[in-house]
Amino acid sequence: MFYGDDSPIAALATPPGHGALAVIRTSGKNVIELLAERFSAPQKLKAAAGNTVVYGWILGKDRGRLDETLVSVYHAPKSYTGEDGADISCHGGYAVVQAVLETLHDAGFRDALPGEFTFRAFMNGKLDLTRAESVMEIVSAKTGKAHAGAVRRLSGDLESEIRAIKEKLVRVLAGAELFLDYSEDEFMEAGTDERAGVLPERELAQGVLADLRELAASFRIENLYQEGALAVIAGRPNAGKSSLFNRLLKEDRAIVAESPGTTRDWLEAWIAVEGIPVRLADTAGIRDSSDAIEKNGVKRSIELIKCADVVLYIVDGTVGLVDEDKQFLHSGEITGKPLIMVWNKDDVAREMTEPPAGVERVSAKTGEGVLSLSARIAEALAGRKADVADGRIGVASARQKALVDRVVEQVADALDMADKGQALDIIAPSLREAVDCLGEITGEVSTADILEVMFSSFCVGK
Repeated sequence: MFYGDDSPIAALATPPGHGALAVIRTSGKNVIELLAERFSAPQKLKAAAGNTVVYGWILGKDRGRLDETLVSVYHAPKSYTGEDGADISCHGGYAVVQAVLETLHDAGFRDALPGEFTFRAFMNGKLDLTRAESVMEIVSAKTGKAHAGAVRRLSGDLESEIRAIKEKLVRVLAGAELFLDYSEDEFMEAGTDERAGVLPERELAQGVLADLRELAASFRIENLYQEGALAVIAGRPNAGKSSLFNRLLKEDRAIVAESPGTTRDWLEAWIAVEGIPVRLADTAGIRDSSDAIEKNGVKRSIELIKCADVVLYIVDGTVGLVDEDKQFLHSGEITGKPLIMVWNKDDVAREMTEPPAGVERVSAKTGEGVLSLSARIAEALAGRKADVADGRIGVASARQKALVDRVVEQVADALDMADKGQALDIIAPSLREAVDCLGEITGEVSTADILEVMFSSFCVGK
């Protein structure tokens, strides 16, 4: 089995397990005819127009009824893959799905490879590579903002941006190659070889470089929305770490008790902070302990803190900063990491202690100050507040980012060579490579190996 043929394929497109409905997707050559062999109304299915639904029973090899279904019929090229296809909506039990897949295998279908439906959509011109990648972004989106960005890429916004930049860069390359088409004698007649150090459409090239650098910079935010970040809650025992964890999670997940050392190991859960997926971790209280289990919990907490994208250090506001807090904060464990100091129990501590400047005053018990803390977390992860709400389309995959970086490098090199008076026949290859890299982002330029690696990371039903 390999990517690139048109053989009939089938795969479960919905999560396996028990459910009201399951969808089994099929695509490829002669799929309607093959499916009709295992359908209770074969002639009706064969005669069905594209984008219509046919009711009937899926039959086993012995012609016995397996399940009552609705079959959505698609005819090329008006389908997701650009091929003939059919989506079978059956009941969602595990045994039902397995029986339907087995009868399809007997009829001549093979199991789809990971991402093979989307691969075929790309090969048949239904999607470019940026839109194909966005399919899995939508499937894996953890927050509304991640989903919104993926939808924009699926709608073609990133493809349009790349093509617009490419058109400008092609104009720059065309101007350079036009100069190269003139003979040297034509320039020498004017008394100088004007090709040296001259880059036609120079201002356009500089504008392209600025757009590309902005596009490359967008990856950090887009990747943050897609992949998320790790926020670790740390602090001394009884500072209110688990209470804050439960408050941010909006459920009682961590055990809260008056006795110190209740949390022996770290807990984690996903939350959304202003559209950013955040893996929130509640850790054991950091202190010296003779208890072997608690000591090991503290060690694990410190190891997790070293991996954090942001640390929420919780201080018991009724006590204030004590030597153990100061010792940890200056220990080097959080050096170079964004740190938010949280002054907890502010509902009772407000009249007792005065927090240092810049801390977030909260009450995990009442929820006071939690919205401000959430905004501070988002700002620490995404940078300036404008970045969090930035509505520009950006690159979201490491593949796209690597190619944009290569284009930036080549265009910058071309401009630098022009500044140094290099001849156009030395500058032009950099511009050509930049144009090819832009084509590789959308899939105009691609190789079989790159495509196989990319699509093999998809879900089977996609």
